[in-house]
Amino acid sequence: MNIDAYESLARALDRLPGGFPPTKSRVELQILGKIFSPEEARLASYLTGTSEALDVIAAKAGLPAEEVEERLNAMRSRGIIWGSEREGIWKFRLAPFIVGIYESQWEVMDHEFSHLVEQYWNEGGLEGIMRYKPALHRVVPAQQAIKREIILPYDDVKQLILQAKSFELRECICRKQLDLVGNRECDFPVRACLNFSTKERTPGPYDITQEEALRVLDQTEEIGLVHTVSNVVKGVHYVCNCCGCCCAILRGITQFGIESSVARANYYAVVDAEECNGCGICEERCQVGACSLDGDVSVIDLEKCIGCGLCVTGCPTEAVKLELKPDEEIITPPEDYKTWEKERLRNRGLLE
Repeated sequence: MNIDAYESLARALDRLPGGFPPTKSRVELQILGKIFSPEEARLASYLTGTSEALDVIAAKAGLPAEEVEERLNAMRSRGIIWGSEREGIWKFRLAPFIVGIYESQWEVMDHEFSHLVEQYWNEGGLEGIMRYKPALHRVVPAQQAIKREIILPYDDVKQLILQAKSFELRECICRKQLDLVGNRECDFPVRACLNFSTKERTPGPYDITQEEALRVLDQTEEIGLVHTVSNVVKGVHYVCNCCGCCCAILRGITQFGIESSVARANYYAVVDAEECNGCGICEERCQVGACSLDGDVSVIDLEKCIGCGLCVTGCPTEAVKLELKPDEEIITPPEDYKTWEKERLRNRGLLE
């Protein structure tokens, strides 16, 4: 392994808003070695969080533009760097490790890679990424659990799907990883990550229809998965359907004790004690341990409640409902990804 190339890339990734903190064992270098060739790692280390034109990157790397273009496009096609084209000019930037590089490995993750990632999480990598605000993801309430008159516009993912033109259902990288590690605790479906776009595109092997996308939203709520999306108001283009035992973001709460690892929804669950029959279904469905039984009545620990509404959608007596938090407790997500990145950099002490 060309340690220098991977060291440089790891430092570049850690300078991004999401972060990629080093560990004592430097297992993160082995992870990068599974994803990038030494030549790719060296070139990617010249990229930043700002999109730059091909000639600028080639000059920084000291390589011929043709060679740089070929390598950048190869990496872009695998999702490990990001690129965009405008008026015939392509620009490229470094993708964050999460959400970005890690999730792009869903088709190629193998046994070795899954164990390296688990080691990285347990050696402080997950805590180092998840503890800063704004959180990477935010919780969106189950669409069947919330009254239309109180749903906040940026929580209405059903409306986003209705406005989209192309849809894809991918495998959950987190469940796939824990399957390969051999310690997955749940039996939730692996193919559960919903991507969508307002643009038409060439259909791929994982494409689904709009009707199927809406059905996925309903079905994941029914079986007890938490909707999480990018922690922004504008630019949401995917819905992850998460469980507390596999999802790295929810594991931040359930396993690593990082309360800020996900931005909670602006709702909270309320139980009508007279309607509750003490069946315990809400306790089983809650992915973060916020529901429990006190005698024959369910109680909600509001310190733990993330406002997902799974207790509402699973209640057979309709004893639980979601309510909107008071105005003074409402936390509005960053307006867009650029704003999110700026706030993250400031909170990490990296904003120049």
